[in-house]
Amino acid sequence: MRGSGLSVAMVLVLAAGQASAAGIDLSKPYGNKSGCINKNGQQVYAEDMLLLNDKEFVTAASACTFTEKKTQADGSLVVKSMCEAEGEDGQSPIQFTIKRSPKNAKKLVIADEDGTVYGEVSRCR
Repeated sequence: MRGSGLSVAMVLVLAAGQASAAGIDLSKPYGNKSGCINKNGQQVYAEDMLLLNDKEFVTAASACTFTEKKTQADGSLVVKSMCEAEGEDGQSPIQFTIKRSPKNAKKLVIADEDGTVYGEVSRCR
């Protein structure tokens, strides 16, 4: 009996390692409350809007279209994008890192290359 408990613990540790090593799936949108409300187009305006899917990252003031995505060894996703900011002409290249929240593995944290965190997002329903 004692040995089987150890085996179960080892299986759980291995499963947890595989889950975190698996990449981040953006096939369904992630957002904060106002981002998820707007997942099918601009329904309401909100200063705090964050919406993330497999093609773009949208905030109240900017829209970034992904040009390249790379999964890192730790399971995080590094995304290169071209962004348009409200009130500015043209596009600028910006790189984001998307990783699981240390507080809640079901949430994602989005940060730019300087480490500025845009916020946490959850899978939209």
